[in-house]
Amino acid sequence: MIMLARRNLTVFFRDKAAVFFSLLSALIIFGLYIFFLGDLWTSNLESIVNGQEIMDSWLVAGLLTVTSFTSAMGAYGVMVEDKARGISKDFYASPVSRESIVAGYVLSALVTGFIVGVITLVLGEVYIVSNGGKWLDVFSFIKVIGVLIITSVMNNSLLFVLVSFFSTPVSFSAASTLVGTLIGFITGIYVPTGVLSSSMQWVIKLFPVSHAGALLRQIIMDKPLSRGFGGVPVDKVFDVKEMLGVVFSFG
Repeated sequence: MIMLARRNLTVFFRDKAAVFFSLLSALIIFGLYIFFLGDLWTSNLESIVNGQEIMDSWLVAGLLTVTSFTSAMGAYGVMVEDKARGISKDFYASPVSRESIVAGYVLSALVTGFIVGVITLVLGEVYIVSNGGKWLDVFSFIKVIGVLIITSVMNNSLLFVLVSFFSTPVSFSAASTLVGTLIGFITGIYVPTGVLSSSMQWVIKLFPVSHAGALLRQIIMDKPLSRGFGGVPVDKVFDVKEMLGVVFSFG
């Protein structure tokens, strides 16, 4: 299983185009934030001394959610490619058990999602600090890593079921494009969840990845929100958190 996972990781990361397109959604989101959305959302917090840091932290949490999902899906492209080229049949004809072969694909996608997530976190923190924000403290960093691990496991469970329906790279590529387009809305990063209609908010809350994004925001945005909203009534702070998708309300 380990050898197969290592082989799958090598195949995926050697394909620069596959890696690039698995991260394309995150790159587009980052570009939109830098050139358009960032100023728009930050202007709503212009009265807050660290409004920029709050929104940058919000962005990084969203990017973590997106990249850990799309990169894992991209890694599953190796499984689809093997199926299309008949390589999987060679694997099944070998002495290696079917369970080990499947586990190799799952493990490689899990590792890919986690590694890309950690890299995104580090680069995101560098971006926040370069914009005048503060580094994430060690305890919060460890909590983010823990959530990333749980999120990667959750993503892989969902993605394995989804990807198993595809047998050609063309159909898989089309699905990846669709997922990459929708993931920004599902995670509430193109438009903050609280700005959407109540019906759309309910749709977003149906997806587990949205809740993963909320957990990451709670950790990464905790200190910036405390610094920016110190002394503000709790109910007002809750409204801001709900608007930004830091917390979800039901009922």
